Amino acid sequence: MNTTSNNLDPEKQPALVRIDMYEEWRKREGVPLVGGVYIKEMKAVELGPWPRKGDGVKGALCYLDGDDEADEHIVELSPGSYTAPLRHMYTEALYVVSGHGSTSVWRDEHAKQTFEWGPGSYFVLPTNAWHQFFNASLSQPARWFSVTDLPQLLRQWASEDFVFNNPYNFKDRYAGEPDYFSAEAKLYRGRVWETNFIPDIKKLPLYEWKSRGGGGTNAFMVMGAGMMESHVSRFESGHYKKAHRHGPGAHLYITQGEGYVLTQRGNEPRIRCDWQEGSLYLSGAGEGLWLHQHFNVGATPATYLVMNQGLSRKYAANRWQA
Repeated sequence: MNTTSNNLDPEKQPALVRIDMYEEWRKREGVPLVGGVYIKEMKAVELGPWPRKGDGVKGALCYLDGDDEADEHIVELSPGSYTAPLRHMYTEALYVVSGHGSTSVWRDEHAKQTFEWGPGSYFVLPTNAWHQFFNASLSQPARWFSVTDLPQLLRQWASEDFVFNNPYNFKDRYAGEPDYFSAEAKLYRGRVWETNFIPDIKKLPLYEWKSRGGGGTNAFMVMGAGMMESHVSRFESGHYKKAHRHGPGAHLYITQGEGYVLTQRGNEPRIRCDWQEGSLYLSGAGEGLWLHQHFNVGATPATYLVMNQGLSRKYAANRWQA
């Protein structure tokens, strides 16, 4: 190491600037940004052009309070349009809010697989596989949102090129299996479904789960070749879920019903978030473990989909889970 002087005063030197790779990437994307604790109506989020996704494609980035390692991408296709072909290293769990269309997925351009989706469809894209979305309607737009672990990857590897231009193929996760998106779902003990595509999340069979509140039903899903955990829970009108706490990362999307959640960190004032079908709420928002509790005040059962990045029921995250 060479220095111009051995007598430099470190307190008189410029500060080393710390770079947030996700923040820098987000600024360059130039799309609208949504923050806060929750989004009351996903269909109402204002969108802007998103060139990365394709010509004429609109979208927005959501980075909710406590979204340290995950973010949400909202994308809308105009009638008859399609996205640009893309692939990336981050995991992306996607829910269709409105519209009908199809998605093509491939490793080899000569062996594309295409599946159709509509409102309520839920799936996880294979890691780093090429994919392209098409709007089948000539009169109606199609909108979806996804939960991704992009912030974590960009900060971990500090390389946009690594995330978006990586040639590695995860053949152990997806090798073009003909039934990858159409295979019969497998049910395991503990209310766990293993599948890669759910045509309509509202039709997923659920099972009794007394420990989280009377009258409640639930099912867990292992998706994306085991790389992503999700679950669906339902509780009856006039009922509530037991208050509980956990770290951030669980994104709750309301697929049916209306009610509210009370959330509180420590002795701070409680925050009330009123939700309805189409609301997205980040439970455990912010630093620390937030106490939160859900209440169904509507006339029908309330159902929500939980999309949780960083969890897997198939692969252990540490030695204590093995």
